[in-house]
Amino acid sequence: MPLFNYVALDKEGKEKSGTLEVGNQNEAISRLKEMGFYPTSVTEAKVEVDKEGNKKVGGKKKEPFSIVIPSVKTAELCTFTRQLATLVDAGLPLLRGMQVLSKQQKNPYLSKIVGQISETIEGGATFSEALAKHPKVFDKLYVNMVKAGELGGVLEVTLNRLAEFMEKAQKIKGKVKSAMFYPVAVMVVASIIVWVLMVYVIPKFEQIFMDMLGKDSELPEFTQVVLAMSNALRNNMPSVVGGAIVFAIIFKIVTGKTKWGRWGWDKVKLMLPALGPVITKVAISRFTRTLGTLISSGVPILQALNITKETCGNVIITNAIDGVYNAVKEGETITKPLEQSGVFPPMVISMVDVGEQTGALPEMLIRIAGTYDEEVDNAVTALTSLLEPIMIVFLAVIVGSIVIAMFLPLIVLMDKLGSE
Repeated sequence: MPLFNYVALDKEGKEKSGTLEVGNQNEAISRLKEMGFYPTSVTEAKVEVDKEGNKKVGGKKKEPFSIVIPSVKTAELCTFTRQLATLVDAGLPLLRGMQVLSKQQKNPYLSKIVGQISETIEGGATFSEALAKHPKVFDKLYVNMVKAGELGGVLEVTLNRLAEFMEKAQKIKGKVKSAMFYPVAVMVVASIIVWVLMVYVIPKFEQIFMDMLGKDSELPEFTQVVLAMSNALRNNMPSVVGGAIVFAIIFKIVTGKTKWGRWGWDKVKLMLPALGPVITKVAISRFTRTLGTLISSGVPILQALNITKETCGNVIITNAIDGVYNAVKEGETITKPLEQSGVFPPMVISMVDVGEQTGALPEMLIRIAGTYDEEVDNAVTALTSLLEPIMIVFLAVIVGSIVIAMFLPLIVLMDKLGSE
């Protein structure tokens, strides 16, 4: 039977470690719980067998040299949140749980941050105050939900909600990225193929045409256009590359640093054919899920709207939420400003209205998010199916046009040979 190394906490919160010989990891976890331990790490041990047939647990491998990158992935933060929620729910003091998790993080940067948070809590600060000192890792959504959980005495419930929220948000983000991978990859491949043909292949054909037809012979117009484009690209390569880089930098500055540029680009994204509806559905799903999660966690609605406005990721949606915030601040309902914004579909407005009327707004918002998650899934699948043939046809047209342009002079040559 395999051996498993474990790290667990006893009822007093003290860390215990050892080895168990069981059938699988689940059996090891069950055995530890029967022993009154709470397992925090269970991994299969490296077993060495000596000449006499006795099993020996191998030592730990030497850790390779690595550079600490100051970043935390969403999946890592989600796992940390889940683990902390489980420890707190099991009755372990928050400070002790943070100290345990600090040692177990594979990401050195996250381990360092968790250690610093532990020290801050030990110094007398609340958990939310300690988290707020690290805004690059824990955003306002995270901090405010934890604060609401602390005030309501349901920190473990809030942490579980946070983990679930991040998991679903990451799932939707992953689906959209997967849908965009194919067309982007095709565009990159097409660009490389066209660049190689235009810069290296076509100039050689031009010399061959001159040798076969003579310098005074006139090439077909389509061939002349392709040759002219090839020469322009080859002779002005530094300018073309430099211009592309400058354009990318200016575009990044305008759409990222200026309000009107960001507004215009976000508006264009929502209006894109095929892709625009997907972006809209993702934005609505994020808005409803974030707002519903915050309200259900005990965050006041005005504060929840303010946080949601900062995390929605689209200026058009942000402006719509800002209108909702101002209306609610004046004592109005959410439904009317949502309808006036012209961004949200009638179905969303109707469900929000029902949620307000029945006093179940958080649940209704979460339900809307779930519905739109399914719609995003279906839209991404449809978008992928639509983009595949479009990209193939696009690549075939570009490469095919170049090939035809190179074969036209050969047809002219054969006609000349046939007439002689």
